[in-house]
Amino acid sequence: MFKHTRKLQYNAKPDRPDPLMARRLQEALGGQWGETTGMMSYLSQGWSSTGDEKYKDLLLDTGTEEIGHVEMISTMIAYLLEGAPFQATPEELKKDPSLAALMSGMDPEHALVHGLTAGLNNPNGAAWNAGYVTSSGNLVADMRFNVVRESQARLQVSRLYYMTEDKGVRDMLKFLLARETQHQLQFMKAQEELEEKYGVIVPGDMKDIEHQEFTHVLMNFSDGDGSRQFEGQVAKDGEKFTYQEEPEAMGGIPETKPADKRLHNDQG
Repeated sequence: MFKHTRKLQYNAKPDRPDPLMARRLQEALGGQWGETTGMMSYLSQGWSSTGDEKYKDLLLDTGTEEIGHVEMISTMIAYLLEGAPFQATPEELKKDPSLAALMSGMDPEHALVHGLTAGLNNPNGAAWNAGYVTSSGNLVADMRFNVVRESQARLQVSRLYYMTEDKGVRDMLKFLLARETQHQLQFMKAQEELEEKYGVIVPGDMKDIEHQEFTHVLMNFSDGDGSRQFEGQVAKDGEKFTYQEEPEAMGGIPETKPADKRLHNDQG
């Protein structure tokens, strides 16, 4: 059950409208690493978790918080779009180059599709999609994804911070930066605990199946030899890396049979 509280988790009001910043903020809302991806990933992971209540609750707490972040950014975008121009004649644009520059930099979907409000898309109009979501049923793998998601989100929010001088926008971004710090740290901690229990490789119970002789070999498949520096170092599972200067082609030359003649796969 979800219950909506009308008060925002944190302030989300700019000092003044800025439709160009509104467009940039769409990345934090509907981009690959934005808040919608975090919201749906963490909630999906929590709903599918059947293990330790500790991790299930952590995921659902964070996923639900992300719903609030989606609302905050959507609200900020709506404020930034207040009074934004959405039509002008060619003559008006010729007389006012600043208006022409503004309108050419705006996201046309803000007016055309959303009526000067936010939408679930990135700044270039690509719609958010569920393919950005990760919910594998394996908590080690999911926690690792969550650390990456929060890292990418925080990186992008930090860039957005320097794209504006608006104190109201920056205030909200400062809050998001802080929460993304917390989320990175909590998911790292959960990952460490789960790795201690299940091992550092996902999944961790396949040693009797995989070809062990290839599990710690660095293979030189590029002109550079920088990866040789890992040779002899101890991997996280306690084993040492080896280095293969010239990887061997062990599979032989494939000889597949031609397809049915009616498919016209002419092979020469």
